[in-house]
Amino acid sequence: MHRGFSVSLVIPAYNEEATIASVIQEFKNQEALDEIIIVDNNSKDRTAEIARQQGARVVGEAKQGYGHALRAGMDQANGDILILSEADGSFRSEDVNKFLAYIEDAGMVIGTRTVRQMVDQGARMNFVIRMANVLWAKFLQTLWFFANETRFTDVGCTYRALWKKTYQEMRPGLRAAGPEFSPEMMAEALRRKVTIVEIPVRYCRREGGESKHSTNYAHLTKTALKMLGAIVRKKLEGRAIG
Repeated sequence: MHRGFSVSLVIPAYNEEATIASVIQEFKNQEALDEIIIVDNNSKDRTAEIARQQGARVVGEAKQGYGHALRAGMDQANGDILILSEADGSFRSEDVNKFLAYIEDAGMVIGTRTVRQMVDQGARMNFVIRMANVLWAKFLQTLWFFANETRFTDVGCTYRALWKKTYQEMRPGLRAAGPEFSPEMMAEALRRKVTIVEIPVRYCRREGGESKHSTNYAHLTKTALKMLGAIVRKKLEGRAIG
């Protein structure tokens, strides 16, 4: 609970049995969190079983994809405030308090992993990936700058917080299935003139498994093009009404 508001943590998971227990234990230390939701996105391993053993609430999502999983978790979350994170151990629970501090003055607070001093050695954020995120973030920022003046430096950071009511307002415009869901969500918020704040978060080396979106540069390029397409599509939709 945070100042009278309930808080839900939503984590999408696909074959994360190696890390899910430690991630849940990490976040269980945060007293502000009222529930931890693990969205099992068709895992073939013991991800869901382990998550339940650790006291998390498990939600299943049959439609494969990062975007589908996050929407399923947010749809079923009970909290007034929703915090999104990852199942691989790349984010730290102490940043929850930063999100909650800033969400009081915003509709959505987005993390950025592009501050070099906060990226641990071995984290999946080399120069090329960092610059690609910055480039697309600045492109997104420029498209809506005169209407919003929000500044972005990262389009791919899952770690973010938003009000449940903000999500519900945005929900009709959120359709992306994969990693392009992250910039789609940012663009939809801009279309609806949501106040957005970006804050630096600590970004750590994965505790296990491999990235679902950037295993190699060919995969990274494919992800980048999907993100660009989502941003352009949102801009072409124009300003949201209602």
